[in-house]
Amino acid sequence: MKYRQPIPSRSIFELAVTLAPFVGIWAVAWWMLSISTVLAVALALANSAFLLRLFIIQHDCGHGSLFRDRRLCDWIGRGIGVLTLTPYDVWRKTHAIHHATTGNLDRRGIGDLPTLTVREYQEKGWRDRALYRLVRNPVFLFGVVPFYTFFVQNRLPVHLMRSGWRYWLSAMATNAAIGLTLTVIVWLGGWDVLLFVFLPTMLLAAMAGMWFFYVQHQFEETSWEYDEDWNIQEAALHGSSHYALPGVLRWITGNIGVHHVHHLASRIPFYRLPEVIEDHDLLAQSKRITFWESLRCARLHLWDEQRGRLLSFAEARASAA
Repeated sequence: MKYRQPIPSRSIFELAVTLAPFVGIWAVAWWMLSISTVLAVALALANSAFLLRLFIIQHDCGHGSLFRDRRLCDWIGRGIGVLTLTPYDVWRKTHAIHHATTGNLDRRGIGDLPTLTVREYQEKGWRDRALYRLVRNPVFLFGVVPFYTFFVQNRLPVHLMRSGWRYWLSAMATNAAIGLTLTVIVWLGGWDVLLFVFLPTMLLAAMAGMWFFYVQHQFEETSWEYDEDWNIQEAALHGSSHYALPGVLRWITGNIGVHHVHHLASRIPFYRLPEVIEDHDLLAQSKRITFWESLRCARLHLWDEQRGRLLSFAEARASAA
């Protein structure tokens, strides 16, 4: 497939126009602290867009799609992982599991969001129902979970504790690099840099990333099947959305909204995904969700096996009445 071929000059360009502004804005926000904390925080929040895009580039490294050289991809990914607080080798493995199991009701739990069927939810006691409602609450899901994921969970090779030393090395080496970087920052600029530059950038990027990940698979007409009926191509095409975003957001998110195509062929570099939908109208229209339509996805929480769609708690309650 022609789309799978990375263009080295383009890959270098995309990395440069993302990393250079990120570092530059970080430095200006740091300097701005001596003038106005409010302006420094505003710059830090704006810089979250470039950090989010760096995560997308790290994501492409994980799929080996940024450059033909797998080792080059891996080392770039590991370097970016220090900035995104993500141990690259751990993330690459769990993300591969996500691709291999997405939409499979028998293989939930790694690289996805907690999703119950209507029947499973109805069979649970009130405590488990309350816990599930908490986890699926938008404030918790897009506020607390991103913080927990990037600041707590990523410090250990969660889900891979017994999968060998490689993942422990990835997590601990990333932690050491993060610790050293933050120590130098505090030593040179004090705790204010950490509180008013580092944290706002990281938190907003994490929250935005969680939202985009959510919409990619948690939409009304997504697809979930049990193992005997599950097919990886069908899950990719019907269980992943085409998040049709405005141009600026497409650039910031590295075209990751073309997620159904990404799941069909994960070796396509992010900057070539638009070529696919330009050349294939059926893919352009498949599972298409606009930004405004996507806001309704936040109320969907339970998979209805009979109707084959995600429901809100209210819809599930009404259908059971």
